[in-house]
Amino acid sequence: MKIDGALFPGVDDLRLYDGNLAIVPERIRLLEEMGFDGAFTLETNVDPFFNLLLAAEHSSRIELITGVAIAFARSPMITALQSWNLQEYSGGRFILGIGSQVRAHVEKRFSMPWHGPAKQMREYVLALRAIWDHWQNGTKLNFRGEFYTHAVTNPVFTPAPLDGPPPKIHVGGLGPRMVEMAGEVADGLFAHPFITPKFLHEVQVPALERGLAKSGRSLADFDMPAMIITITGRNDEAIERAEANVRRLLAFYGSTPNYHSVLEAHGWNDLGPILNRMSKEGRWAEMPAELPDEMVEQFCVKGRPSEIPKLIEQRAAGLVDRLTLYAPYASEPELWGDIVAGVKALPGKKVA
Repeated sequence: MKIDGALFPGVDDLRLYDGNLAIVPERIRLLEEMGFDGAFTLETNVDPFFNLLLAAEHSSRIELITGVAIAFARSPMITALQSWNLQEYSGGRFILGIGSQVRAHVEKRFSMPWHGPAKQMREYVLALRAIWDHWQNGTKLNFRGEFYTHAVTNPVFTPAPLDGPPPKIHVGGLGPRMVEMAGEVADGLFAHPFITPKFLHEVQVPALERGLAKSGRSLADFDMPAMIITITGRNDEAIERAEANVRRLLAFYGSTPNYHSVLEAHGWNDLGPILNRMSKEGRWAEMPAELPDEMVEQFCVKGRPSEIPKLIEQRAAGLVDRLTLYAPYASEPELWGDIVAGVKALPGKKVA
């Protein structure tokens, strides 16, 4: 199984990760030396494409992943060109992970239009493919969708063809409509970290299979990376500190109405509205105390470094072929060496 790590180290506050670009060269070299297969970036307090360009310059093997970039914050043409440039400069090591975000962020943070996540994302992916097909194969660019139009171009605005294929597209998804759409038109599903094994098997997998059937594919033809929230440390004190940070993250996710279906699948119907109200009141520091211990157990793997690979194997259940360690807290880099080796030895997804 492949394993990916964060391009930026975690920090012990709600920023999740240290977005200092100055550390990227040393950090990406360290991830390569430790055996990671990929490095991912989030679109939080850093631009996800810009820092991967810097990472590409200081690495030679590791794959570079936006995990995820906010699609609706930018035009498909902009995303297509940024991805093309990264794929060319990195020698084919770039994977485009894109997600929709939620309506409030798209409209009120990015000041961009919102047309409904699944149908807009479907058209977004198709627009990317049409643009790339024009650049790579010279086909006429005449994409006219409900939300996006790309029909004007000339040689001045057309990059040279790539030596290899365009980047793979992994769509971030949580709800069944987005997951089904990913199965239909994307190369992979970038599963949201705020899911549980129960939600994955009962909601996401059936939706994914419906989407794959529409495109005449099976799981064997589809990438299945999983982002798993990981709580670990050398001793009980370190694990306790890591869990405190993860509880803040879970409370943040749980306050988002779009994610309440995951809580409801476990009978925590009242928790989402409580967290949402507290977030609007600015009571972020109090929110983690509302989380039951069982919630941490359902959303995370927790243990000493030597225990983590086995816990991941039990959770992934042969369904994923790539693992992203989501560890938004400060930790020593050496902590992850044994985990990387153990996860890479795990079998990937099992398909008929």
